[in-house]
Amino acid sequence: MPHTGETPDTAPLRIDRRGDRVVAMLNRPRVRNAIDQDLVDRLHVLCAELEASPRILIITGADGVFASGADIAQLRRRRAADARAGINTTVFRRIRALPMPVIAAIDGYALGGGAELAYAADLRIGTPEVRIGNPETGLGIIAAAGATWRLPELVGEARAAELLYTGRILTADEALAWGLLSALHPAAELMDAAHALADRIAANDPLAVRHTKTALLSDDHPAIDLELQAELFESPAKIARMTAFLERHRR
Repeated sequence: MPHTGETPDTAPLRIDRRGDRVVAMLNRPRVRNAIDQDLVDRLHVLCAELEASPRILIITGADGVFASGADIAQLRRRRAADARAGINTTVFRRIRALPMPVIAAIDGYALGGGAELAYAADLRIGTPEVRIGNPETGLGIIAAAGATWRLPELVGEARAAELLYTGRILTADEALAWGLLSALHPAAELMDAAHALADRIAANDPLAVRHTKTALLSDDHPAIDLELQAELFESPAKIARMTAFLERHRR
């Protein structure tokens, strides 16, 4: 429920719902969109909505910052039981597992937990102002909400080790060269680029997109691919789309 006096524009998580997608904007500009417990709770509510009604998700941040990290004031108070509860880990894993693709549109800082939120997305685009990385060891902790297993998948073990051991922060050009970002756009064009990417996804068969994501996240190859393909081979959408394709090419 919204807090007293809160409006859609002032909510810590601003949500714009459209027919085939949802845009979620982290909106805590006074703390550079740091991720606190309230924001985590709101992300869980959004995940429940998208699990029940699958749509593309675009995640971004307000005021030229994606997310500066976990809320250090809260983090400092947390103890062993909080670590074992996996507060950020749990919601980032849930975002990663959403049925439809997740696009992170990143401007400015994406550090610590903010970087791990970006790593949980399927696609990441950014601006030339992006600064992304995991400085956790400098704060006496580890990057425990996804970086130690997602970064090696994204950039390889050697580069992941360098980033995590040293706390190095990558520039936008470095992140693009390393494969953390797939494209760079001027800040004024970032959301248009995110929507253009979502448009291309939305033009495809939704079930085929969902099954592609399921296969990409699975370790059970090729069995999972063949089972998902078997379902799609029986779908009316497959027949309709292939028929339309053949008719276009007969002209």
